[in-house]
Amino acid sequence: MSKTGRLTTHVLDTALGKPAEDLRIDLFWLEGEERRLIRTVHTNSDGRVDGPLVDGAGFMAGNYELLFHAGDYLRAKGIALPDPAFLDLIPLRFGIADPCSHYHVPLLLSPYGYSTYRGS
Repeated sequence: MSKTGRLTTHVLDTALGKPAEDLRIDLFWLEGEERRLIRTVHTNSDGRVDGPLVDGAGFMAGNYELLFHAGDYLRAKGIALPDPAFLDLIPLRFGIADPCSHYHVPLLLSPYGYSTYRGS
């Protein structure tokens, strides 16, 4: 069976009602207590990453973490945050059972809340 799976994400700023542009995201591979950085990306003007975060032979079954740098993004937008910020770094840990599938993990973000789901 050919590997066609991939991991994608996008971020929407629900407080501003638009895509979250230039938000830093780190992708990690998790193995037990070990956490290995796979790559760092920034969202584009549509709140998306240009291309999959990982795909093909590099996309394996296992545990991953997306680390969204929400505090830096919100501060750059001029949003006054308390010190410490309620949301600064948002880690999302999830498992990939079928690396031949498309996994889309979006983030809906505001200064005091967020949500995520497995999208399409």
